[in-house]
Amino acid sequence: MQSVHLVQIALASTAEFSLREAVFGDWTWPPLVIVPLLVTLGLYCLGTAKMLATRARPSVRKGAVICFALGWVSLLLALDSPIHELGEQLFWVHMTQHEILMLVSAPLLVASRPLVPFLYALSPPWRKRVADFGHTRVVQSFWGLISAPVFAWLFSAVALWIWHAPWLFDRTLHSEWIHAAQHTSFFASALIFWWPLANIKPSLGYGGGLLYVFTTALHTSLLGVLLSFASRPWYASYMATAPLWHLSALEDQQLGGLIMWIPAGTLLLIVFLFLLVRWMHESQARWQFTRMAELTHSSHGATE
Repeated sequence: MQSVHLVQIALASTAEFSLREAVFGDWTWPPLVIVPLLVTLGLYCLGTAKMLATRARPSVRKGAVICFALGWVSLLLALDSPIHELGEQLFWVHMTQHEILMLVSAPLLVASRPLVPFLYALSPPWRKRVADFGHTRVVQSFWGLISAPVFAWLFSAVALWIWHAPWLFDRTLHSEWIHAAQHTSFFASALIFWWPLANIKPSLGYGGGLLYVFTTALHTSLLGVLLSFASRPWYASYMATAPLWHLSALEDQQLGGLIMWIPAGTLLLIVFLFLLVRWMHESQARWQFTRMAELTHSSHGATE
């Protein structure tokens, strides 16, 4: 009942945030956000066009292009739309912004595998230089370290918990640079977190993937529970701004905790169930193959 009540309050508090404002207002277009987004979009489009025009090209998968487009748009919405400005006034909107970055934008962009189109956007000499640099021992060792499942899990967990410490979170609301550092670390840690899951067979295997996702859902849900059932607000900055939207700072925080706990936990549960089904199918196929091999071996022995 408390969850339903909080959702009703949130809907009422944002009713005055009109559609016109949501679409046209508070789009600040900061160069620090827009320039990298436009560069990556340009590289991806140019690289994909070159791949399509080249005879001996890597295949361009429609699903990967759709994932990149959706991931890019979600990133733009999270970082530049009115969500960003409103997130400095309401904690639950700030949490929504973080969930979009980590659970929507990051997995979609990882699934799109944009590095090949980025390479193809370059001229052939530069493409070779960048590819050769990427295959150097130093780069390979560094990437092997940060993309290892244990590091990826720890990096995402530490980033999440440290940035929600009250003294640090409050500072992000008063410093654009600290706020940018928060979003960068959330997004980077999420990209690294989703990489082993997108490459599950060589990195984790389905059993390891289940443990990887389950433990992540556990600690993120724990943080959501702590935020939802706190007896007092953690973040002083929202004590002044949340009442402007007809929410107390505590109600605002509780709603943010629910967003971290329920929608995010549900998405991770879906990923967990998907991996479980894939693991069961793989085990069934392996058993059938082994059984068929045994039957074939037995029939050969009988004929001899």
